[in-house]
Amino acid sequence: MANEKTTNKDSVGRTFLVVFILCLVCSIVVAGSAVGLKSKQQEQILLDTQRNILSVAGLSKPAMSAEEIQKVYKERIEAKLLNFKTNELSDSKSRFDLNDELRSEETSIDLSPEEDIAKIRRRANSAEIYLVKNSEGKIDQIILPVYGSGLWSVMYAFVAVDIDGVTSRGITYYSHGETPGLGGEVDNAQWKAQWPGKKLFNEQGIPAIKIVRSGATDSPYGIDGLSGATLTSNGIQHMFDFWLGDNGFGPFLKKVREGALNNG
Repeated sequence: MANEKTTNKDSVGRTFLVVFILCLVCSIVVAGSAVGLKSKQQEQILLDTQRNILSVAGLSKPAMSAEEIQKVYKERIEAKLLNFKTNELSDSKSRFDLNDELRSEETSIDLSPEEDIAKIRRRANSAEIYLVKNSEGKIDQIILPVYGSGLWSVMYAFVAVDIDGVTSRGITYYSHGETPGLGGEVDNAQWKAQWPGKKLFNEQGIPAIKIVRSGATDSPYGIDGLSGATLTSNGIQHMFDFWLGDNGFGPFLKKVREGALNNG
């Protein structure tokens, strides 16, 4: 009997040992795969960002290859860092990560409830923006990253602004979790087609773009809201109220309207 008990204990011990070794090996394989794939994931994220920037700038074509996207981006797009405190531009970091910026109190600020109309809680001290060059090499539009809370998610978008600092050239949402068929209609080509030519500011330089229920297409400032998605539409309005205001890109775009980016 003693031998049987000893044998059973040894069997149980071996089983736990085998399970432990298998778990350890699997953990090492998973960790190694994650590290090995990280650079490729970052490359894909960068490529997707470039694709969206070219799209909102009107420079993309159907079924562009990765090589074509990178080539056009390099020729026509110049990334810059905008300092919100000084509203000055500098050369962009090799890798600007908004989430990293927002995690640090040194590179971001808390927003008060009165300031936080877009419901983003914190704002980075800098933003990576993109200057778009025309075929003659002159800057003719600016791509700005904007984001804010919708119904179910934080919605992230790029908005293209003409060199006049007033006129929208287009918009594209590249990340959101809104309801398909309702708030998810921010991806609808017909809805996005309303944005080119709309005025973001009035003649006094006050943010004026408005998301309204219907009949907005006759107004230079109006965008028809998303049918059945009032809260998402409100989120878009609040997003633009914030990012076109004093705590966002408003002061920088004022400098643009005054000719800060004119390059002859």
